[in-house]
Amino acid sequence: MEDSVQAVSDMVGLYALNIATAIIIFIVGKFIARKVTDFFVRVMNRKQSVDQTLLSFLDDIVYYVLMVVVILTSLKQLGIDTTSFFAILGAAGLAIGLALKDSLGNFASGVMIIFFKPFKVGDFVEAGGTAGTIVEVGIFNTEFKTPDNQKIIVPNGAITGGNIKNVNAHDTRRVDLLVGIGYDDDIKKAKETLTKIVEADERVLQDKGITVAVSELADSSVNFVVRAWVNTPDYWAVKFDLTENVKLTFDKEGISIPYPQTDVHVFKHKK
Repeated sequence: MEDSVQAVSDMVGLYALNIATAIIIFIVGKFIARKVTDFFVRVMNRKQSVDQTLLSFLDDIVYYVLMVVVILTSLKQLGIDTTSFFAILGAAGLAIGLALKDSLGNFASGVMIIFFKPFKVGDFVEAGGTAGTIVEVGIFNTEFKTPDNQKIIVPNGAITGGNIKNVNAHDTRRVDLLVGIGYDDDIKKAKETLTKIVEADERVLQDKGITVAVSELADSSVNFVVRAWVNTPDYWAVKFDLTENVKLTFDKEGISIPYPQTDVHVFKHKK
């Protein structure tokens, strides 16, 4: 009887030791996985040719791969046959895949983003119903920062499933303005005035040419299209300044900017 009790006690003690060891392996392994991943990122970050978008993606991949190794090692310490574990995992793979099809789709989309590089960290992008600066591309989601400093997480699948507009894809952008004048105003004078306004801005890339032309004879105005090329970082500042200068200069030169008006005629019937 005492031998049986002692055997049970030894068995319980052995199981307790294995469980404690497995827990320690998991905790220490998780710590090491994080440190190894951070070291990998630091080493890769020293190479200036490595894209930051790819680096943040690899950060997640390396960490999760190491964590799989840690978990399998912990299970093995508990006496679980990892070979059979893989068999069970493979059998359950289909069910898990169906349950996590959206997450797997987002992962595949993340790989596509890294491979085709439609944008990189720091670009201003319109995609997935969101517009903002790319902060990080994760394995499932992409983090945006909006111009008013909001953080928005967008699933990668939503990004690759629609149009992607990368504002910073090229070094230069074209500023387009539509300016209307009255039918009684001097078209040549207005055209010369608009040209002088654009040429006076030092941020405009003069070598790329400036376009000032009549584009439409509208219902209440003669519309000019004004086009000028600028460096991408200067786009909004130039667009705002040109719009303001057009109004101030037109007022000074006596050129009108018409706006929609409605004439109401009242007829009084005599009784």
